[in-house]
Amino acid sequence: MIVEILTPDKTLFSGEADVVTLPGTNGSFQILKNHAPMIANLNKGILSIKSATDKQEFEVNGGLVEVLKNKVIVLV
Repeated sequence: MIVEILTPDKTLFSGEADVVTLPGTNGSFQILKNHAPMIANLNKGILSIKSATDKQEFEVNGGLVEVLKNKVIVLV
């Protein structure tokens, strides 16, 4: 799936991922390929992106995530 992490100033990440782990307001949750469409609020915490060959982590101070048709857009 395609993942984009966007701030008001720049794009922090844009690429393919197998698993995205996010700090939700009710606890951490994961998004996998073919996830149901959703919009969720994020709390302060660690956002993790895993692909077959790499793992990246970003510290976020809250935000919003939208999942639609194997595209994950994170606004932080």
